[in-house]
Amino acid sequence: MSGIAAILKNWGFHVTGSDTSDCENVKALQQKGIKVTVGHNLEDVANCDVVVYSAAVKQEDPEMLEANRLHIETIERADFLGALTRCYQDTICISGTHGKTTTTSMVSLCFVEALKEPSIQVGAYLKQLNGNYLVGNSEHFIIEACEYVESFLKFSPKAEIILNIDNDHLDYFKTFDNIKNAFIKYVKLLPKDGILVLNADDANCLDLANHAEVIPITYSIQNKSADFQAVNITFDNDGFPEFDVYYKDHFFDRIKLSVPGTHNILNSLSCIALCTAYGIDKKDIKTALLKFTGAHRRFEFKGKIAGNVSVYDDYGHHPTEIVAIAKSLSHKSYHQSWAIFQPHTYSRTKNLLADFTNALLNFDHVIVLDIYAAREKNTYGISAKDLVDHLNAIGKQADYIPDFDECVHFVKNHVQENDIVMTLGAGTVTQIGSMLVD
Repeated sequence: MSGIAAILKNWGFHVTGSDTSDCENVKALQQKGIKVTVGHNLEDVANCDVVVYSAAVKQEDPEMLEANRLHIETIERADFLGALTRCYQDTICISGTHGKTTTTSMVSLCFVEALKEPSIQVGAYLKQLNGNYLVGNSEHFIIEACEYVESFLKFSPKAEIILNIDNDHLDYFKTFDNIKNAFIKYVKLLPKDGILVLNADDANCLDLANHAEVIPITYSIQNKSADFQAVNITFDNDGFPEFDVYYKDHFFDRIKLSVPGTHNILNSLSCIALCTAYGIDKKDIKTALLKFTGAHRRFEFKGKIAGNVSVYDDYGHHPTEIVAIAKSLSHKSYHQSWAIFQPHTYSRTKNLLADFTNALLNFDHVIVLDIYAAREKNTYGISAKDLVDHLNAIGKQADYIPDFDECVHFVKNHVQENDIVMTLGAGTVTQIGSMLVD
């Protein structure tokens, strides 16, 4: 929402807004001369031509009710963002179940490094942008395109990166086939002169080539027939990878990343493939990727506590993401690992309970917090204790500690020299890292 507001302000529109609480995004918008009310402002609603609202805003919200009473048009954020994509000649959409924010950040920094002056909307704070968006002066518009409720079908992309297709958002999609069909409809949105970048290590992703009107550019670590391949992979003591990139079997360059994990090699390959298609010099790509130290809440280092114990925070809230984080840890030097996990939504916890159990087996110590409800009510008969019971039943010691203060106290009393603590989840678990370090 903040990025949309900033773009409209830059185009000369009069923009006002409201939020439930004060935050850095609110302050940043106010500094740009955009009036933001904390709470409700029915007068601003009465004086506007259109109300744009996020999915978090309910129809019984006082400002929504006022807009409806005055017959003022209301547009949901994804619909409005779709309209914005049609205001640019070149909208670049990064999609997939995992890795969207990181890859959008990588692509964005490459375009900025190459002086392409893009407009950007990314799903987390990026320190190089000093925020989660950038208002540029070109026709390039780089955005995350989320599959949830098929919102990405409202966009008009010129280029697409599709990172992976996995079982998620089953509260909406119900079946994996429905997820796959959404992505099939999504690739069909590309024009005949569009650009499609696909992960050749993901069979469902690669199959999308059969439904697109463009010839895709593929990338891979394992698939030798892919256009872009990463080989000769090494990791330093921080778990940061370095690797050779080959393009159509010819050496492209050796790339060094400042973020950990094999999954980030794949993310960077998709970025390299797209940026090469846009004619961005490999020197700019290489420099931008090395400068990228991660988006907010993506394996983010929070600090150290007594005994040289490192604390990290990650948004990972799906079993595949948790496994990727555990693999990233395996390339680091440490004594034992701790996962403090907050399940996100009842439906995801219920549907993927066995997968969450198996994913958390990768950590030496596991603490589970209460499920973060987000948009749901618990009609699924599931609790965080069920996950703990599953782990304990197969011999993995796990503790259910719903109280944050108690959790912090427990960890501080049990960690040992050179341990690593990971807080995992898309909800309020992010507070625990700061509580530990503070």
